[in-house]
Amino acid sequence: MPQPSTTDRIHRLVPSPAGRTHLVEHGTGPLVLLVHGFPESWYSWRHQLPALAAAGYRAVAVDVRGYGRSSRPEAPTAYRILELVEDNVAVVKALGEESAIVVGHDWGANIAAVSALVRPDVFRAVGLLSVPYAPRGGPRPSEIFAQMGGDEEFYVSYFQEPGRAEAEIEPDVRGWLAGLYAALSADTMPAPGAPDPHFVSPGGAQRDRFPTGRLPHWLDEHDLDLYAGEFERTGMTGALNRYRNMDRDWEDLADHDGAPISQPSLFIGGGRDASTTWLADAIAAYPITLPGLLSSHLLDDCGHWIQQERPEDVNRILIDWLTRVTSDK
Repeated sequence: MPQPSTTDRIHRLVPSPAGRTHLVEHGTGPLVLLVHGFPESWYSWRHQLPALAAAGYRAVAVDVRGYGRSSRPEAPTAYRILELVEDNVAVVKALGEESAIVVGHDWGANIAAVSALVRPDVFRAVGLLSVPYAPRGGPRPSEIFAQMGGDEEFYVSYFQEPGRAEAEIEPDVRGWLAGLYAALSADTMPAPGAPDPHFVSPGGAQRDRFPTGRLPHWLDEHDLDLYAGEFERTGMTGALNRYRNMDRDWEDLADHDGAPISQPSLFIGGGRDASTTWLADAIAAYPITLPGLLSSHLLDDCGHWIQQERPEDVNRILIDWLTRVTSDK
C-alpha cells in the first residue's frame, strides 16, 4: 500500500483547558494520540504519522502545552501532569472520539502513562518510548535528584530552578539543541568515560559537555532549523515548566501510589539510552506494574531519540502492537 504523502497532514487548533492544543492529523481509523517529549514538538513523530496512516490508523501528534502553537500559560503550576492529561482528553473529545490509544516518548511517555492510569475510560491502551513506567512512590522527587551526582548537579535539578536553564539555552537555542540531540544519540554521544552530559559541573553549564561539530544521522539542517525556530519563537519556559512540577505531580498522584497500569501496553527503549539503564529496575518490574504488557523491546545501538533514530523499527513494532490491540477489541 503506498504511504500517504506529507501533504495529507492536517494541522488543527482544538480547544483545551489551557486554551488551545495544536495537533497534526494523518489518516483515518482508530485514533492513536502521539505525545512528544523535551525538547521536541509534534514534528518528532514525522516518521510515524504517514506509516500509521498507511496502516489504517488516525494518527494525531500534538504540541504539548507550552510548546509550539499550543497555549503557554504563564503560571508554572499550569504544567502539572494532571493538567496535561486533561489536554489529552480534550483532544480526543474535540476530534469526535470517545477513546484513543496513547503513545508517548520521553516526558510524553510519562504523560501517556498517567493518562492511561487516571483516565482508563478514555485511553484504552498505552505505548511508552524511551522512559519506562515507574509508579508513583518513594521520597519526594526533588530530594532524590538533589542526592545524585555528588559534587555535580543532576540536569533535572538544574532545570527546576526558574530562569536558570533559560539563561543558558535562549541566547543560542539552535546550538544548544544541536548539542543535546547529539549528546543523547547513539552515533554522536560522548565516548564511555567522558563527562556525562546529564550532569552539570559546579559553576558550569550543561552545554559544556555536549559534543560539537557533527549532527546525529537522524537530524539534518532543515530538521534542526524547524526545532530551533519553534523554541526561538516561544522561549523555553513552557517546556521547562514540566520539570518544575515534579514534586506537585508526586503530591497530586498520592492516591495512585504504586498503582499498576492494566490496559494493553508497549515499551520500546534504546539500548544506549541512560533512561533504560538507570531505570532497569522499573523495566524488570513490568510483570507487576504493567500487567497488560503485550510487547517490550530494547533496540541495540540506539540512543534516546528512538522514533527518529530508528523510525523503521519503531514503526514496525508500533504497528504490530496496534494490530494486536485493535484486533483484540
